[in-house]
Amino acid sequence: MVEHTLLPGQTDPLSDIFQSLADATRRDILTRVAKKEMTVSEIAKRYNLTFAGVSKHLKVLEKAKLIVKRRQGREQYVQMAPATIRTATDALEYYQKLWEDRFDSLEVYLKKVQEEGK
Repeated sequence: MVEHTLLPGQTDPLSDIFQSLADATRRDILTRVAKKEMTVSEIAKRYNLTFAGVSKHLKVLEKAKLIVKRRQGREQYVQMAPATIRTATDALEYYQKLWEDRFDSLEVYLKKVQEEGK
């Protein structure tokens, strides 16, 4: 995993990603647009929220670069951004490996201590 130095005023991309995914509605929106590109209107119909409320959720996802929007005529289309999902997956896999390695080391240490105690 590559470490990034943040400049003043910058936010950590992983923080943006995981903060945006902390909300169930945003996760659901992301699940829907991962399956197929949808218009903002189609997305809004799925929720008991105002159009402005849905737009706010989309802005959070867009800021985190989890979705991309494109305009076609009067409609805005939304789709998932797979590269950002890969960034999040890579980070989680890094931490998974880190903890697996730690547990493996602990297991070796405990076996060694057990053997010495016999």
